[in-house]
Amino acid sequence: MLVRGWRRNWQQRSKLERIDLYSRLTLSVMPWLFTLSWQLAPFKSDIRHAPLPIALGLALLLVSLAQCLLSNRNIQLSFAHYLGTAVFPRRRQLPPLVLLLVNLGLLATMAGVDGIADSGLLIMTMNAPVAHAITQVLVTPVRTFLVQSLALAALCVGVLAAVGVRGAALAGVVPTMLFGCVLTLIAVRPSAWSLSVMWQAEEARDLQARLAVAEERLRFGRDLHDVLGRNLAVIALKSELAVELAQRGRPEAVDQMVEVQRIARTSQQEVRDVVRGYREADLSTELAGARGVLSAAGIECDVTGDSGGELPAPIQSALGWVVREAATNVLRHGDPRRCTIRLRSLPDSVVLRVENDGAAPAPGPGGGSGVGDGSGSGGSGLAGLRERLRVLDGSLAAGPTGNGLFRLTATIPLGPTVPPARLDRPPAAREAPALQEERR
Repeated sequence: MLVRGWRRNWQQRSKLERIDLYSRLTLSVMPWLFTLSWQLAPFKSDIRHAPLPIALGLALLLVSLAQCLLSNRNIQLSFAHYLGTAVFPRRRQLPPLVLLLVNLGLLATMAGVDGIADSGLLIMTMNAPVAHAITQVLVTPVRTFLVQSLALAALCVGVLAAVGVRGAALAGVVPTMLFGCVLTLIAVRPSAWSLSVMWQAEEARDLQARLAVAEERLRFGRDLHDVLGRNLAVIALKSELAVELAQRGRPEAVDQMVEVQRIARTSQQEVRDVVRGYREADLSTELAGARGVLSAAGIECDVTGDSGGELPAPIQSALGWVVREAATNVLRHGDPRRCTIRLRSLPDSVVLRVENDGAAPAPGPGGGSGVGDGSGSGGSGLAGLRERLRVLDGSLAAGPTGNGLFRLTATIPLGPTVPPARLDRPPAAREAPALQEERR
């Protein structure tokens, strides 16, 4: 169960989070790969097989591994510094710098005792700055990093020249060390820049969604104000007039109160119309939204068949609610990887079928029915969908079909349809309209 829950959470991660995670893992693994390849290779033939050179080579390897550990420790904070969400403390730059200087010192000592060949020396020189540069390139500007790389190469040349390295080996130190620094620059900086751009785009999409929600709230509030403002003002005036007439004993007070009652009922119906339009589910929008939401959760979603644009509005609204509820339950239940939504318009009916794999087994006769069962707590579930379809003489069938598949089928006949006003009324109001009218 824990493994299934972990897999479900992993599948529901957004693609951006996965890219972010892959990039950070790649940068964490990169110094280890370079160290284990470039630091171990010289042991075979380039390092002289004598106690002192071997000991110096092992010490150099241990220092390089310590550099990798510090690089992994600082990679998260350096990424946050580059993205502008945190500040990389200067004190954390000191230990990697000290280890880099120790690395160069051991390398110079090995060259001074003639314990390593020129080719091995250049390979170890190329690897020396990589672990430190991975985090340094994220916390400093590119121009500053290049200047620091040149200064480090000059320092390495001076140290090696002081211990007697001459000729081609000394001349090759600068290009090899700069190659290691530039390789780190072109591997790390573009990845961080790409992540920064993607996160900014994600934040822009979130802001756009919040603005859309705020705009819709303003529209809804404006509609309610337009509907209720004038009527409430008239009710207030007429009720004041009725009070004055009643205080004078005038029979016209009754007429005014009857008018207040009529306006109140009219306002109630207008508010219902506003709310009904606000809650209306559009079939094409719900199909596109289901495909987008499921795809973002890592579930392959195919929408096939008719578009449903020619269907009557009440049928589109009911099927839109079916698509919304089905997509929600696909995300909440089981472990799906693929979902198919098919809409077919037959001569006498319209059929919507939602099928997904990864269905969880039904807990029992009285339990849920798998992936598509929304009858649990926290929603109307299948019972609410059946109630909506029943208004249109439609039906809903849902249940596992074997091989881990779950299928939900909604069928609505293409006959005389119920007016949209009946779709948003609660079941009690539809079953007892006379009682509701009596209460009014």
